[in-house]
Amino acid sequence: MLSQFLVKHYVKDYNNVENEQVRNNYGFLGSLVGIISNTILFITKLVVGMITSSISVTADAFNNLSDATSSLITMLGFKLASKPADKEHPFGHGRIEYISGLIVSFMVILVGFEFVKSSYSRITNPVQINFQLIPFILILLSIGVKVWLSSFNKYVGKRINSSALQASSFDALSDVITSSCVALSLILSKWTSFPVDGYIGIVVSLFIMYSGFSLIKDTLDPILGEVPDEELVQKIISGVLSYKYITGVHDLVIHNYGPGRFMATIHAEVPDSMSIVQIHEIIDRAEKELSSKLNIILVIHMDPINTNDEEVNFAKTELEKIMENYSMIKSFHDFRIVGEGENKNLIFDIVIDYSQALTEEFQNTIQEQLNKDIKKIHPNYNSIITIDREFI
Repeated sequence: MLSQFLVKHYVKDYNNVENEQVRNNYGFLGSLVGIISNTILFITKLVVGMITSSISVTADAFNNLSDATSSLITMLGFKLASKPADKEHPFGHGRIEYISGLIVSFMVILVGFEFVKSSYSRITNPVQINFQLIPFILILLSIGVKVWLSSFNKYVGKRINSSALQASSFDALSDVITSSCVALSLILSKWTSFPVDGYIGIVVSLFIMYSGFSLIKDTLDPILGEVPDEELVQKIISGVLSYKYITGVHDLVIHNYGPGRFMATIHAEVPDSMSIVQIHEIIDRAEKELSSKLNIILVIHMDPINTNDEEVNFAKTELEKIMENYSMIKSFHDFRIVGEGENKNLIFDIVIDYSQALTEEFQNTIQEQLNKDIKKIHPNYNSIITIDREFI
C-alpha cells in the first residue's frame, strides 16, 4: 500500500508509536500529504470551475483549499503540542492539538456557509454550464485522490491515536460525496437548462458544514472531558490488580492532557493487617512500573480493608445479596463496620449508573431504602452510605 510505503520511508522507527518524536513525525507526514494533495486539487478544480462556469465545482475547489489550510493548522498543532512541560503548563501542551482541530472545524463551517450563499445566488441568477470532457475527467480523478487521502489519514490517525487526523479522514470521505455530486451536476448540465449546478452547490455546501459540525464535536469531547478509552481503563485495572495483596480497585479517574498524555488516579484495596511500610513499597512499585509501561502518570491511593473478620465478611456477603435488587447500583466499595457492642455502623460507598439522575430526592430515597433493607436483617446496624459516580 502507498500509505505504508510513505510511513516506512519517511517516519524513522515507525513501529515505536508510543515515542513522542515518532508520533510527531507521523503527524507531520500526515499533514504534509494533506497540504500537497489538497493544494493540487484546489488549483485543478478552480481551473475547471472557471472553464465550465460551475459554482459547485468552484465551491468544491475552495473546500479543498480549506482542507489544505486545515492540514497546515494540524501541522502547527502537532509542533506546538510537542513543546515540553514548563512552569505554567506542568502537564505539557498536548491539548493544543485539540484546539487546532477546533479552529479547523470553524474554518470548514465558514467555507460551507459562504458557498451556500453563492449557490443560492446561482439558483436565482442561472448561468449556462459548459460541459467539457477533460475537466470532467479531472473531477473524477480528484475523487480517487480523496478516497486515497481518507484511507491514508485513517491509517496514520489510528497508528498514533490522533483525533485530528482521524477527523481529517472523515472530512476527506465527505469530500468524496461532495465531489461526486459536482460530477453529477456537470453531466446533467448537458441535457437541461434547469439550475442543477446551484442546487448541487447547496448540497455540497451543506455537506461541508455538516463535516465542520462533526469535527467540532470530535475536538470538543476530549477538551470537555470524554469517557476514557476502554482499553486503557482495562490495562490500568488489570495492571494494579496484578500486584500481590491488592484485592480490589475502584474510583479510577483518568485526565486527558492531550493525545498520549494521561494522568490517572485509582484506589487500591489492601489488607489492613499488613504493615504500612510493606504495602507502601508495593503501591510505590506499582505506580512506577505501570506509569512506565502504560506511558501515563499513575497515582494509587491505598484503602485498608478488613479481610479476616468473620462479622465483616458475613455482613458484606449479605449486602451483596441486597444490592441485587437495585439495578441502578453498579457496585459498592470501602465497606467496613465501625463501633462496639450491638449498635454498629456499616460504612460503604455505592456507585450509581449514569442512566439514573442523582437528584437529592433520589439520593435520600435510596439511602433510606438500603438502610431499611439492612435493618430487616440486622436491626442494630445503621448505614452510612456515600453515593458515587464512575468516571470511566
